[in-house]
Amino acid sequence: MNYPVTFRFKLIALSPQIYVTDADGRTICYVKQKLFRFKEKVEVFTDDSMQHLLATIEADRIIDWSARYTFKAPNGQVLGAVGRRGLKSLWRAHYDVFGPGATSPTFAIQEANPFSKMLDGMVSEIPIIGMFAGYMLHPKYVATRVSDGERTLCLVKQAALFEGRFRLVQEGPADEGEQLALMLSFLMMNLLERARG
Repeated sequence: MNYPVTFRFKLIALSPQIYVTDADGRTICYVKQKLFRFKEKVEVFTDDSMQHLLATIEADRIIDWSARYTFKAPNGQVLGAVGRRGLKSLWRAHYDVFGPGATSPTFAIQEANPFSKMLDGMVSEIPIIGMFAGYMLHPKYVATRVSDGERTLCLVKQAALFEGRFRLVQEGPADEGEQLALMLSFLMMNLLERARG
């Protein structure tokens, strides 16, 4: 992937929409999440025409704090998975990322400063002032390799008006399959965490 990668969330749309672009502005993927599903299933397309499916993200159970989301290619091949650490994620978001073919976590995604996210969520609810919350507070999420604790990718909220904007930068090595699993993990994490900032 050509880093940094940008995640843009349309906040005014009826259903959440995410545009993911690389450093050259090329679209990597697009998601338009369907509402009112008991068991989460997200379809990730190559662009907003929604003609070519890149992957699906499916929950292993009906709405749950500790659900695991599996990434699959259109041919059914498993590309990886991400699981939220239930109670451990109440204050500080914590996710386990499973690379392609891994049975134990390959990476861990953690929120760098939970206080920043909490303030961002609170300020964004204040009328008029909330419109500018995206310019003041910037939650940050870091993916580290479980085996050695090395930082691999970092996602930081960027200043933006009327949309959510995050920037994903590479800080350490990861092969192509691991990068795809991590990008899909950050995508799913953002869909799950959007209500909390």
